[in-house]
Amino acid sequence: MLMTPGPTAVPAPVRDAMSRELINPDVDPEFHRIYDRLTDRLATVYGVDTDGPAGESTRDVVVPGGEGILGLEAAIASLVEPGTEVLCLSNGLYGDGFADFVADYGGEATLVSTDYDDSLPLAELESVLDDHSFDVATMVHCETPTGTLNDLEPALDLLAEADGEILTVVDAVSSLGGVRVPTERIDVCLGASQKCFSAPPGLTTAAISDRAWAAMEEREPHSLYTNFLPWRDTDEGFPYTHLTTEVVALDAALGLWLDEGLDAVRERHRAAAARCRERGAELGLAPYSDPERSSPTVTAFAVPGRAQELQTRLREEHDVLLATGLAYLADDILRIGHMGHNARVERVDEVMDALEEVL
Repeated sequence: MLMTPGPTAVPAPVRDAMSRELINPDVDPEFHRIYDRLTDRLATVYGVDTDGPAGESTRDVVVPGGEGILGLEAAIASLVEPGTEVLCLSNGLYGDGFADFVADYGGEATLVSTDYDDSLPLAELESVLDDHSFDVATMVHCETPTGTLNDLEPALDLLAEADGEILTVVDAVSSLGGVRVPTERIDVCLGASQKCFSAPPGLTTAAISDRAWAAMEEREPHSLYTNFLPWRDTDEGFPYTHLTTEVVALDAALGLWLDEGLDAVRERHRAAAARCRERGAELGLAPYSDPERSSPTVTAFAVPGRAQELQTRLREEHDVLLATGLAYLADDILRIGHMGHNARVERVDEVMDALEEVL
């Protein structure tokens, strides 16, 4: 039983879609129709308008071929050049990682960070904005390694008040689809196929604002693969051979998602998370981050020094696969991914029954 916070279990209709005859993405018009339907469906998930009235800001949705990390790097590669000033707001591993990407592409990163079990450092953010100007700001909506869901609105407010021209980049890879993301306030909002959509890993998703596209057009491209700009208009073809099977799979997964409905999906994630933490409390386990900031998509239980032992025993004794923490928390956090197809109370109960026996 796969209950990791991505990749998630892929439901049968998605697997069936993947088994169909392969489509050539370069010459078969049917593939373009599937891709266009996929981006329309994603626009609904993102909650953005891709074709608004003249003069109003819209966001294009693109789906490059590459696992979710491609999106994080491509966002920086597409917007950053030597001398670009980037503010990286962080309370986790992926927030810190944005600063590394900025350095890789020659930008000037200012990392405003705090401990991984704290909320976003808003006071420090306000202070640095008073003293410095930035071109781009990055942050993470859900820090998957710690199960922390960040409230982005106060940070977005501060950025807008300081300088309305700062472009915002948000990693929403493990929240998009399971919880509302304020995409309408974000210039580049990043997702991926293997989390709340329960499709296989292999695709990045991005909702990109008009002004972000304009900034990308002003920069000298560093590469083809880590560059969003070639994806803006795919009517005449894709930048490279697309990952046909993954596109078909994600399209099928989103069809299931939309058939169920936005509110129903979010409620299912909320209920699964609540059940997971209720059962955890009965076992004497607490989320690593404050319960008020714990994500509806993943629970990270604090199990100091025991995570890898518990992971191994759950796999060997109960055929349940969970994830441990990352980096310095590798043996101190056990993570349950109640996201996508796995965001169901009965699946959570099966996992927690096994964990109870192991404990």
